[in-house]
Amino acid sequence: MQVVAHAVLAPSGHNMQPWTVRLDTTDPNVLYLYTDPTRLTPAVDPLARQTLVSQGTFLAYLQVAAEHLGYSASFTLFPDGTYNEADLKTSMSQMPVAKVTLAKDSSATTADYASLYLSDTNRAPYTSAPLTTTQTGALTALAGSSPATLSILSDQPDMTALGAFAIEGTRIETEYLPATKESDTLFYGTEQAKNQARSGFAVEGQGTSGFMKYFLQGLLTVIPSVNDDAAGAKNAIAMTGAGVAHTAAYALISTPGNTRTEQVQAGILYAQFCLHARTLGLVMQPLSQVLQEYAPMAAPYAAIHAKYAPGGETIQMMVRMGTATTQYR
Repeated sequence: MQVVAHAVLAPSGHNMQPWTVRLDTTDPNVLYLYTDPTRLTPAVDPLARQTLVSQGTFLAYLQVAAEHLGYSASFTLFPDGTYNEADLKTSMSQMPVAKVTLAKDSSATTADYASLYLSDTNRAPYTSAPLTTTQTGALTALAGSSPATLSILSDQPDMTALGAFAIEGTRIETEYLPATKESDTLFYGTEQAKNQARSGFAVEGQGTSGFMKYFLQGLLTVIPSVNDDAAGAKNAIAMTGAGVAHTAAYALISTPGNTRTEQVQAGILYAQFCLHARTLGLVMQPLSQVLQEYAPMAAPYAAIHAKYAPGGETIQMMVRMGTATTQYR
């Protein structure tokens, strides 16, 4: 229960927290993670890819918590087989995403425990300080044991191209009525109301106090969206533009294919990346709208994959990163 209490701090798409945990009644060291099919966002995530990435973030946070408490945590993904895509919601209820086994381990250690409690998304402009070689090396090394890959890009042509993709993705999403209507249902006037709902966003978060009709929020936690009025759309595009103009680097997390297992693996790597980046004094903001699979996003989705995944890989996450000008809790 302690590791689960830590794991629910993990970022998730639209902060839906799409997790159900079942404890093994015969083994106190085993628990099972399921996707909660009542917490999907089909407008912006029609294939539930982001939802499965969110399962990976949960597992990564759980692992860090376990290590802090003196345990190792091992995962078996889809121990009973993967989903029946023709009946996805039923499969999500019946088929665990992961079997988690805890074991007492006196050698378990983590440098990232304190980062569990730091904000996972910082939408403000960043300083002009570039990432150091040490920071870049430490972060890219995280992918060494993962089937997913992590690329950190800071050359000017990449900065220009990825910034343009971020702005275009924001523009398309703000003009896509099903997405804006879906997001409207996730906004709450106070933190208390949001906490009672156990999902979504409060309008006062991260400097947005007073904006009752729009709130830009990252993926992974991770996928930003705003409501459908023109002022909200204009504000979202302006905020994204200001952000990309003050960014030190971008990170892309990709997988060879796009299986459910690979989506979870990408989420694990994404959360490990976010946690360790914060340990290193960096902040980040997911800008993954361009990676969403609904029809109006098809052209930029194809374009970013043609440029940055020419071998047929799937880009699961796109993140801007740098050093904060403003810290959020």
